[in-house]
Parts: sequence; C-alpha cells; structure tokens
Amino acid sequence: MSIRAPRRFLPSLPLLAAFESAARTGSITQAAAELSLTQSAVSRQVKALEGQLGVELFVREKQKIRLTSGGQVYAREIREALGKISSASLNLLANPLGGTLTLAVPPTFGARWLMPRLPRFLERHPEVTLNVLSRLTQFDFKQDIIDAAIYFGQSEWTAAEMILLRSEVMVPVCAPQLAKRFDFHEAKDIRNAPLLHLTTRPDAWEHWLRHYGVDDRGVQGMLFDQFTTLFEAAAAGLGVALLPDFLFADDLRSGRIVQALPMPLQSNDAYHLCWPDDRSAYRPLAVFRDWLLEETAADRA
Repeated sequence: MSIRAPRRFLPSLPLLAAFESAARTGSITQAAAELSLTQSAVSRQVKALEGQLGVELFVREKQKIRLTSGGQVYAREIREALGKISSASLNLLANPLGGTLTLAVPPTFGARWLMPRLPRFLERHPEVTLNVLSRLTQFDFKQDIIDAAIYFGQSEWTAAEMILLRSEVMVPVCAPQLAKRFDFHEAKDIRNAPLLHLTTRPDAWEHWLRHYGVDDRGVQGMLFDQFTTLFEAAAAGLGVALLPDFLFADDLRSGRIVQALPMPLQSNDAYHLCWPDDRSAYRPLAVFRDWLLEETAADRA
C-alpha cells in the first residue's frame, strides 16, 4: 500500500530545476541564463521552494549565494532525481513502445567484445533499444539508472542476481621490439623489464610472479586506468602488460603485440551479467540474457 506524500514534499519541477541550477552554478544570474529565465523569476522560484519546504536552502550575502548545509544535501539528491527523470524521458523517446535496456559494462570489454557482437542481437531483437554505459567503478542498482550490468569479480557478490558469462586468462604481452631487446626465456626475466599496471588490478603482477615462483617484492611501474590505454602503452614499447587474451587476440594475431612468455594465468574472477531482483522478468533483459548465454556458451565450456 503506497502512502501519498503531502503536497509540500512534492515541489513542482520548475521550482526544483531553478534550485538545482542555482545550487550547481552558485549563481542566480547563471541559473537564469541556463534556464532562459530572468534573474527575478529564478529568485522567486527558489524563494517559493524554500517557503513550500519551510527551510532555507541558501545563505544570501549581498549579490552572492551559497548553499546551507541542508541545502547541499538536498541539492545532491534533487540532482540525482532530476537525472533519473531525464533518463527515463530519453528512454521513452528512444523507444515509445517500451523495450529499452540500459546496460553498464567495463569499457574495454564493451568496446572489444560486446560491440562487435551486438549486431547479431539487434538483428534478432530489433524491438529492443539498447543503451550501453561504460563503468570502471562499482555500480549500485539503487542509485544508478541501469537495468543490468556486466560485472567482473567473484560470483559470491550478493547485491544482485547474476549469471556467469565467461572466465579470463591473462597473458604477459609487449611490443615485438621490447621482447627482442630483453630476450625473455623464463619467468624471472620479466623482472628486468618495465612492468605496466592497471589501477583496478594493482596486484596482478604479484599474482603472476608468485604463480611462476618469482620474487614479487618491490614491483613498480606505470599505472593505467583502462585496459585500452594499458594495451597502447605495451604496444608502444613502454613495458610488459598483463592483458586478457580474449580481448586482444586480434592484436596478438597481427603481431602488433607478442607474448613476452607463453605463461598464462587464469584469473580468480570472471565476467557475470547482473541485474536487480525487480528486473528479472523484464522482457528486454530476458532476451538479452538468453542471447548472452548463447554467445558465451563455448567460453564457459
């Protein structure tokens, strides 16, 4: 049973939009320009919102305004709410009959694995509009405006429902000229070359070195926040990188990069499709989930 909120707690969108713009820009003048209104109109809307709530949102000092402590919290939450309304409206315009699926994916997985395969999905399900958002950091289905996400990690994560898509094998790769320069023959030779690191997997090299019985103390090197830039650094000869072989198979076949040593390491984590409980029966998600399982069947086997 839903509870109807009192009218004073449901301000109109124009009042909220005026407040959010003034809060974000820190200026009634800039908010007025952004909203194509007069300064007096924006001031009236902000004062009307404060009157409706019975709370001061701004401290006014001559020609300047600054948020109160309560106004800062309120501005952040209103900005998120307006963002959700905007996203919902864009999704409706993109597919008026329904059937929009908003998916968060790791950037390199999305670009190198998912995008080349999506035409097959869309050919089979032209009624589904798929929105793809790149995410490097952890997501929260309670806060993010997404229906599902491809997640790399442990299967024990309990924040959502999930299915296994595929595992991952990491291989040490570098530019051909760097491999020739260092003439790698055994695992310990890797320590003679610069090692390149991914910020989201800062201990990857330590795991690889320990796995092959090499001292893992004092490992240093350049840091990168995405596999794509890590790959480009390795291809440019800046050092040796640990990369998922399935994402860079074409580059290995072309010879742009080579395996420094034929010594792979199976990752402890894997790729999963995750979704919130209340989205399980959502048809666009259901058909996308079935298609993904087909696409990754051989990888799981």
